[in-house]
Amino acid sequence: MTEQDAPAQSDLEPGTRVEVRDGFEGQWHRGFVVEEIAPEGYRVRRTSDDAVLPSALPRPSVRRERRNSMWWI
Repeated sequence: MTEQDAPAQSDLEPGTRVEVRDGFEGQWHRGFVVEEIAPEGYRVRRTSDDAVLPSALPRPSVRRERRNSMWWI
């Protein structure tokens, strides 16, 4: 399946808190917000220092921030 054949992912609106997958270990990291939707993916801003990352990230590398499980409550 090519990227063009993949089902359309709904856009994350600017201001949405997201997690970003790193390119080294494939782990998800919190602390980012969608700055804008670009043709090649999403431009995101790091919340720790408000820096916008220099290049857009592909859509599969960005997902809505997930809440921590609080099963003990």
